[in-house]
Amino acid sequence: MLLLESVPNVSEGRDRATLAAIGEAFASGAHVLDVHTDADHHRSVFTLVAEDGALADALVAGIARAAELIDLRAHDGIHPRVGAADVVPIVPLAAGDMPRAVEVARAVGRRVGEELGLPVFLYAESGGGRRPAFFRRGGPGELQRRVDAGELQPDFGPDRLHPTAGAVLVGARPLLVAFNVELEGGSLEDARAIATAIRGSSGGMDGVQALGLQLPRTGRIQVSLNIVDVERASIGSVVARIRTEAARLGATVGRGELVGLLPECAVADPEALALEALPDDRILERRLRTLDR
Repeated sequence: MLLLESVPNVSEGRDRATLAAIGEAFASGAHVLDVHTDADHHRSVFTLVAEDGALADALVAGIARAAELIDLRAHDGIHPRVGAADVVPIVPLAAGDMPRAVEVARAVGRRVGEELGLPVFLYAESGGGRRPAFFRRGGPGELQRRVDAGELQPDFGPDRLHPTAGAVLVGARPLLVAFNVELEGGSLEDARAIATAIRGSSGGMDGVQALGLQLPRTGRIQVSLNIVDVERASIGSVVARIRTEAARLGATVGRGELVGLLPECAVADPEALALEALPDDRILERRLRTLDR
């Protein structure tokens, strides 16, 4: 099978019935390998694999269901977002498959714009290298202002964000690792300082994106990470750097949390990742091998 991966992030992390309905739509044409749900972020991450056409069909079906069931006007999660189906990455699983991923991303974006009537902004390899943060800053209201001012234009769909479903960010990108680390004995300001120290855009570690957050339900402090280049910044080295920066501020690293699946090239000692364990079903390639049985 010539599979591509997609990791759609939807802006719902609390209502099980809503997530089950969205998951069923994604599963209509793709294998759903994992669902990661976070009530504080009010966000869920689905990991799907399928061949090109089936993946596109599954994504359009899932995005349609998310747009139908999620109302951003009532959304209060801490994760930045501009859409009910907020970000929809298409990820190549084999060397040389990025052109396929770009083609599928554009096909999905066109269909979401034409069939669902939602504005679509392309990012990453299919969108001039821009990141989701470029569109998310300021939230849906600011994104609409930028469109109205002529600063941005949707690649597909209308110029007006949907009143309840917002916009959809679709992009072809390489594999990445999404990971959260809790701080013990630190403040939100400490987490933000650590995020600034380690993220590449502020002079930290190349290939690392980071935010400092406070979880509203528990009050826990968290550094939320995307490691977008696992060759330049291994997950173990990123956690080690967080430990160093935390120690300078009188804090320590608590529990680690893997969001979605970990690519085999990024596997390390669970203790180095602040994880209690790293079972085989959390490793992408090992899950893929089960599909061939």
